[in-house]
Amino acid sequence: MELASLMRPIEIGEGELVFYEGLPAYGLYVLCEGKIKVAKRTKGGRSQILKLLAPGEVLGEKTLFDQETYTCYAKALEPSRLMFIAREDFLAFMRRYPEVAFRLIEKLSRELKAFGDKLVEITAYSAKERMARVLLELARAFGKETPEGLDIGAELPRSELAEMAGVTTETAVRILSEFKEQGILSLSGRRIIILKRGELQALAHPFRTYLRENLI
Repeated sequence: MELASLMRPIEIGEGELVFYEGLPAYGLYVLCEGKIKVAKRTKGGRSQILKLLAPGEVLGEKTLFDQETYTCYAKALEPSRLMFIAREDFLAFMRRYPEVAFRLIEKLSRELKAFGDKLVEITAYSAKERMARVLLELARAFGKETPEGLDIGAELPRSELAEMAGVTTETAVRILSEFKEQGILSLSGRRIIILKRGELQALAHPFRTYLRENLI
């Protein structure tokens, strides 16, 4: 209740930015409704999705202590509602409740390990392996079982899936088509249903998740 009293609500539409690269970091955000992607632009103008956030997760925590600017951007994938708390207010709150600081350190530690695994994945494994892993991670983070199969629970454009796997949009479309022809997936617009989870898992490698690091 004390923390809630220090926060103010923010509502943004699909495609709108929560913050952008180079913006001074003023505080911390908690996602209450919707989905947010955190991504970074490369020198070539492409984007690389670092993670997806769902309700209950926080963003902006990496710049909380150094008072620098954001090195990535956060964009809403659907209409979203967030709560914002100013940096100084949150730091004062953590001083009063040190357990909160320890939980935040644990979160940052998990995320650091996951990003290390992501770096290995991008440099060491094929585009097909990375795409298989992205689909499985989406299903684990947001998916739901249906009579047809495992719905990955996130209807993303092919360009977004390509960013997450670190491949071109054309490559992502080709791989998804191959998976469909092999009977591994069912595709209907942006909706993707995994029909043969075992075959998809055989292509992926067991790294820690990087889409939603707060999952237990």
